Amino acid sequence: MSFRKSLLVIFVFMMVSCSGRKEFSQWRGPERDGKYPQTGLLNQWPDAGPKMLWSFEGLGAGHGSVSVVEDQLYVLGMPDTIGVIYSFDMEGNLLWQKEYGLEWYANYTGPRSTPTIVDGLLYFVSGQGVAFCMERGTGEVLWSIDMFERFGAQETLWGIAESPLLDGDRIIITPGGVEHNVVALDRFTGETIWTSKGNGEQSAYCSPILVQHNDMRLIVTMTAESVLGIDADNGQALWRVAHKQGNKINANSPVYDGGRVYSASAQADTTEGHLMIQLSEDGKTAEAGWRNEEWFNLLGGIIIHEGSVYSSTFDKKQWFCIDAETGNLNYVSDQVSGGAIIFAEGLFYCYGTDGVLALIETNETDCRVISSFEVPLGTDQHWAHPVIHKGRMYVHHGDALMCYDIVAEGP
Repeated sequence: MSFRKSLLVIFVFMMVSCSGRKEFSQWRGPERDGKYPQTGLLNQWPDAGPKMLWSFEGLGAGHGSVSVVEDQLYVLGMPDTIGVIYSFDMEGNLLWQKEYGLEWYANYTGPRSTPTIVDGLLYFVSGQGVAFCMERGTGEVLWSIDMFERFGAQETLWGIAESPLLDGDRIIITPGGVEHNVVALDRFTGETIWTSKGNGEQSAYCSPILVQHNDMRLIVTMTAESVLGIDADNGQALWRVAHKQGNKINANSPVYDGGRVYSASAQADTTEGHLMIQLSEDGKTAEAGWRNEEWFNLLGGIIIHEGSVYSSTFDKKQWFCIDAETGNLNYVSDQVSGGAIIFAEGLFYCYGTDGVLALIETNETDCRVISSFEVPLGTDQHWAHPVIHKGRMYVHHGDALMCYDIVAEGP
């Protein structure tokens, strides 16, 4: 790190330490569980969908979600083979854009990461396995780490797809190295704090979660054939539950609820579908509670709500509800195509791989599509998860970013 950048890191650290304001944005919402704590939202959309406030085309390829803090939002794209981070104001005006290096261009091209932002710093991982820390106001790189060079990351078929996890003054990422499988970095300097061997498997396109289970703090993630529980304080690998998918795609972030961890993968050769893991009282051991090997989810995320697991099958019209206690199927619906699922104010938002975004009311016995519309702009796959922030819904579809007004009118 250059002397100038070292001074800038020290300055940013001092500003963050002295600030009473907490700016924070990350993958899948405040708790990484797909739930957004917004209120006063529309409970039904117009026939053509909610009002589009603004749009921007020209991002290039990409599959990550937006991150929003205060009066700016950020998203990654790839116009050719070089990755670009874009910063917009809340009216959709482009504030700045910065190239950050070679991105994933081999297949399903473009960046996969959603920036993690805390106060003045921004973190993401490129599809080529380089982790970045930037000054969020300008995009200046404060530090970067090639996970292949430092941690012996193993190659994956579809590039690195991970959104860094914040743990206090640490950033957690998953190189998937044989010896350095999951690592914790000082978020201000990029220095290594601990590394965990895990099960020595390659990364599996999964973003980890931080679990507070009684007195134990756990990093929980999925690698190529495993769900892992790691001591967040020192990196000690505590438990592993086998979870295999034929193409080594364990892309959904696990979800923690009431002493249990839930995960889901897709069908391909050998598969184990949805899985519930029961943690011991101290969190140092775990075992599979149930497996549902009939219903699958590749990368849309799962939502735990009122004793049920809500999920959907990739590229099929299968939206389904599983009993969180038993793993038994409650019902399946063909009303919407499988895709990314988020939740706010009692309703589900499903962005199908067919490009239809639906607002869904559901319970453990049935569901109803309240409203739906086709996302009108963008390119390639409909994989990016929508984001809800201050009454607006942000939809990223390849080359395009769209902002929708979903605030309910007052009385």
